[in-house]
Order: sequence, then C-alpha cells, then structure tokens
Amino acid sequence: MLFHTMIGSNDIERSKRFYNEVLGVLGMGEATPNIADSGHTRLIYGNGAGTNFIVTQPINDEPATVANGATVAFSCDSPEQVKRLHDVAVSAGGTSIEAAPGPRDTANMGTIELAYFRDPDGNKLCGIHFPN
Repeated sequence: MLFHTMIGSNDIERSKRFYNEVLGVLGMGEATPNIADSGHTRLIYGNGAGTNFIVTQPINDEPATVANGATVAFSCDSPEQVKRLHDVAVSAGGTSIEAAPGPRDTANMGTIELAYFRDPDGNKLCGIHFPN
C-alpha cells in the first residue's frame, strides 16, 4: 500500500552514516543519493519500486522536526535481529527509548519482539518481529 516513508534530517551526512549502519543490519545497501529540483539532498533506501525509506533535507529550508505520535517500524527476521538493529542504532548515535528490547505481549498478535529508539534527529524508530 505504501510507496515510501520519508523523514527529515538536519544533518544529511550524519543521517547517511547512521542509516547506512542501521539499515545494513536489515540487508539494505548504502543509500542512493537524490538531488531534488530544489537542490536539497535525499537519501533513498530501497529499490525505487515501492516500500522505500527516504531521508531528506526539508525543501522549505526550515529545521526538520519529528512527528509526535509517529513511529517508523522496520520488519526484522528474528528476535536477535530486533536486538541487533537497536544496538547498532545506539552505537551509531541513536538513543534507546521506552522499555529494553525484548518480547511484548499483545492482545491479538501474541508475543512480538520490539525495540524502540530515536535517530540523531529525534525520529522515533522501531525494530519489530512477529512470531510465525
């Protein structure tokens, strides 16, 4: 259903270093840089055909801000990958938030593995694994 998710960055080079490391845990290659018609840089993670994750300099030249209540969740292959995603994010300059990475009981999905963290710009991210 979604083609892409885009977040803003106040330091695109810092974001590139952070996301190249973090998304590398999920098997993504380095970002493909894209220069918008406005001259602003965007970093595209994905194949360009859908379900892309994009980090951009705001084209209105205002500071990038986080969306209160928003979370970008990355699907992980295992509970171990959830933990690794979190740990790499923290070591790359992110901040661990909420409860420690691990299982969470849900009413309708059983037990899922979650890890929440913020990128250096404050965007809320999550690694998630659903049981089979």
